[in-house]
Amino acid sequence: MTLNIDLSEHTALITGATGQLGRVMVKTLAQAGASIAIHFNKNKQSAFEIKESLKDFGVKTCIVQCDVTDLESVMKMKNEVESLIGNPDIVITNAVSQIFPWRTVLEEDIKDYEDQFKSSVMQNVNMAKAFVPHMQRSKWGRFIGINTECTIQTFETQSAYVSGKKGMDGVLRVLAKEIGPYNITVNQIAPGWTVSYKDRENGTEEQPEYSNNIPLRRRGTDQEIANVAAFLASDLASFITGALIPVTGGNAVL
Repeated sequence: MTLNIDLSEHTALITGATGQLGRVMVKTLAQAGASIAIHFNKNKQSAFEIKESLKDFGVKTCIVQCDVTDLESVMKMKNEVESLIGNPDIVITNAVSQIFPWRTVLEEDIKDYEDQFKSSVMQNVNMAKAFVPHMQRSKWGRFIGINTECTIQTFETQSAYVSGKKGMDGVLRVLAKEIGPYNITVNQIAPGWTVSYKDRENGTEEQPEYSNNIPLRRRGTDQEIANVAAFLASDLASFITGALIPVTGGNAVL
């Protein structure tokens, strides 16, 4: 028996699609046949370049801009996607607000905690409010959140980032129970420090101080994360919900 990931009957929306991981998930789901809504917040040029790169896959695509922390903006995006390529039944919440440098609890700015709450928790609340009702009507859906190994590790100076991602984890675990009766799965992927196109361009794939502590002795790649997203979006994962799946080479486990 051959197992295939065929998403040709589905439409996927990936937030943060112009990011280092987002663009690979876009391409991977398009290769599996899904129509793709490419979300961006500020990087419009990259969004157009990514859309152009999908031409050979023969899938419907569109580009949409919104602030995922604002419900009104998300609802406007929802209406735009629906009019351009149809209602998404696969949603991947990948957009993230970066804070740097990380600081201890006593040193971290209060605004950083608020920022991470908005980009991690409220993004998922807003996206659920906008897109889950259609999934409920269709009796099929996939809601996939991109979390982080930091949620499991809770290392020093990670409090702002981890607090937002743990809040996201709580929201999505509850959501999985609430919408499971509609044949909608809700899962999360927790990547480690992942090799991206920027690493390949800069020759920074090898990071021994990090990799030497990983059982598999290497960093994972953006494609390996995207493969898990495609799996969770497919019918191969039809009985998995409420899960947070570490894709960390064993660096962080549950």
